Amino acid sequence: MDRKRWIHAALVAVFALPAAALGVRLIAGSLGANPIEELTHETGEWALRLMLASLAVTPARQWLGWSRLAPYRRTLGLLAFGYACAHMLVYFAVDLFFDWRAILEAIVERPYVTAGFTAFACLVPLAVTSTRRWMRRLGRRWNTLHRLVYVAAVAAAVHFLWLVKADLREPLVYAAILAALLAARPLYRLRRSRL
Repeated sequence: MDRKRWIHAALVAVFALPAAALGVRLIAGSLGANPIEELTHETGEWALRLMLASLAVTPARQWLGWSRLAPYRRTLGLLAFGYACAHMLVYFAVDLFFDWRAILEAIVERPYVTAGFTAFACLVPLAVTSTRRWMRRLGRRWNTLHRLVYVAAVAAAVHFLWLVKADLREPLVYAAILAALLAARPLYRLRRSRL
């Protein structure tokens, strides 16, 4: 196995650890008074963290010259999607027992659920088309489609912000990181145009 594959495998192993730890805590009964809520929140936060890590690759490459990170952006994005799937599965299957009427009502009537579902819906086509075969098949349209990641990230940050009712510090930190990562791109283009 070459070095890049080892690094991809290591990334997957490292970021699978939080999911494994959640599984161990679930089996041990140590997820607190509301284990479903804990599972939902933890998987959602890891999805957001990994989405931000994936979005950080381009600014790190542009501003810091860390071009070696580029091949791992897709891996981080797919890990984010994995946690997002777990997040949605816990909410739909464990919390709402696949009660489709309740699920639809939650998506339509609760803004934070609407934002979260929007983020997930944007991630699905990105995960499906993440392969080289899809890149070749879509051509230039692939880049256009994959700009949905910005919509997904903003929707996920808004979802977290609207979900939290009291202490907004943590979702605001994520929102600030996202704002900085999004601002870094046009600022880099502006800087390049002036050189």
